[in-house]
Amino acid sequence: MDLAGKIRSLPTTAGVYLYKNAEGEVIYVGKAINLRSRVASYFHESRPEDAKTGTLVREAVDVDYIVVANEKEALALENNLIKQKKPRFNILLRDDKTYPYVKLTLAERFPRVYVTRRLRKDGAAYYGPYFPANLAYRLVDLIHRRFLIPSCKVDLGHFHPRPCLQYYIGRCLGPCVEGLGTPEAYQEAVRDVKLFLEGRPSELLRSLHQRMEEAAAAEEYERAAKYRDLISTVEQLQEKQRVATVPGDDADVFGYHYENGMLAVNLFHLRGGRVLDRREFFWEDLPEFLAAQRTAESSAPGAFHPGEFFSALLKQLYIGQPYVPRNIYLPVEFADREALEELLSDQVAGQDSRAARVHLLTPQRGDKRSLLDLAGNNAKQSYDQRFRVMKPSARTIQTALQDALALPELPRRIECFDISHIQGAETVASMVVWEDGKMKKSDYRKFIIRSVEGVDDFASMREVVSRRYKRIQDEKKSLPSLILVDGGLGQLHAAAEALASLGTINQPLAAIAKREEIIYVFGQEDEPVVLDRHSPVLHLVQLIRDEAHRFAVTFHRKRRQMRDRKTELLEIPGVGRRTTRRLLEHFGSLQAVSQADPASLSSVVTRAQAEAILNHFRK
Repeated sequence: MDLAGKIRSLPTTAGVYLYKNAEGEVIYVGKAINLRSRVASYFHESRPEDAKTGTLVREAVDVDYIVVANEKEALALENNLIKQKKPRFNILLRDDKTYPYVKLTLAERFPRVYVTRRLRKDGAAYYGPYFPANLAYRLVDLIHRRFLIPSCKVDLGHFHPRPCLQYYIGRCLGPCVEGLGTPEAYQEAVRDVKLFLEGRPSELLRSLHQRMEEAAAAEEYERAAKYRDLISTVEQLQEKQRVATVPGDDADVFGYHYENGMLAVNLFHLRGGRVLDRREFFWEDLPEFLAAQRTAESSAPGAFHPGEFFSALLKQLYIGQPYVPRNIYLPVEFADREALEELLSDQVAGQDSRAARVHLLTPQRGDKRSLLDLAGNNAKQSYDQRFRVMKPSARTIQTALQDALALPELPRRIECFDISHIQGAETVASMVVWEDGKMKKSDYRKFIIRSVEGVDDFASMREVVSRRYKRIQDEKKSLPSLILVDGGLGQLHAAAEALASLGTINQPLAAIAKREEIIYVFGQEDEPVVLDRHSPVLHLVQLIRDEAHRFAVTFHRKRRQMRDRKTELLEIPGVGRRTTRRLLEHFGSLQAVSQADPASLSSVVTRAQAEAILNHFRK
């Protein structure tokens, strides 16, 4: 059945639809109250034409669907599928930061506490998110010192002969050693931590007072003193919280700025009436999303639909999260606001029956509107800093690079070389490629230097440049817009000599010197190019140079490791190259060979060779 026929056969109930391309990849996930009507709307003849190739409508060759009971279920399923499939035509959450949680591993025999930034369905309890981030670390440190629940990596599934340092300095109950404590005492401490993290200090204090009195009555004065100190700590924290809290609800406030197909969003976190932190989001490829969202009822091509955008963003930010603020202030309304509001309210009620309903609001006046304006102004500043100052368009940078280095044409392709060795040993070279605004890893090349003995970076550069462009000549391919070498004048002239030996003249060639970050252009070495350290052109040249260095060093380390492995094994009497290769292929590494027992070695080599290997590593 073709796509049009499949669309006509779709049900008219609520559900989620998944568009696929010719390779079977999911390229877009959407939800609908009426699946047939919604999916068919993408293909109406009255849909505005879009000259941009590769849009959703052009690429989609198949559609799958999942039927659900209502719009709330569709919202939740759509969000899960987007996070799972990561379709390129959907809004995908891109964040500059993640906030930490405190994790209590309740599924373990002896639970522990950790700071984590990743939520998993592993039976643990997660508390947070905490901002500022160091608050989570301070809480965990307090739990170590006062409740004596650890964060260690020790296997608590069995007992160990002695406790670690944390027990001796009084920050752990020592569950890893038999006899240091009882499981009942540990579980009591875990219950206290749970009450503490859940924000139930009154209940915790009642329990602590009762245990302190029982211990005193039993004349266990040392245990009673510990409860007394813990009561004091909890009361002090409760008092600090009362003083710091200002009347006001928890709220998240959104603002945005959209321009030239790029978007910046700011999110302010208000807790207890105070702005505790700010979060920034950026998108640079919104046109594809907009093309995917356009339907017969949409406005002209290229129009930004903030309502559709915030509907997608809020689902990814809040659905399935352990905490959602009571109020979320948004700069725009959107179609499925009521359904999402109801879904989030049900979600928080399921986590805490005492939680208040979640409200998605768009204030029009007063203090709430001022908060929205504040977030919007900050989003404009974020946009300017990211897209106008810190990251101009690729075309702008290309033009600036052409002007700075006096290049004859706009630099479309740059090839950069670097040499790597240690005191002349295992000398290698790398070539990385920047093309049309990004690194092109498929064109990267590695070179083993063959004609140079000892330390001679200049001769090594001559060899690799000669080999590279001799092959380009033989294959009758075009030279790059710019050849860039990592180094100073010596490396620049070595590359120029290699090109001259091939009869290549007038080829743009430059070098970037380390430390000074000065760019030398061949033919005008007396006037090196000195750019401002904030210049996007310098940042681009540094990025390409650093990538060439990384690629060369990685290749050199791999070569050196291979040499070291072979060399050490070849030093053992009776072990030759074939045996060395067999050992490394079987065990995977030299370290694994050195730690193997006689039986394991004898399964690969002879008994005499196994004894020789064991004797070598014992020494």
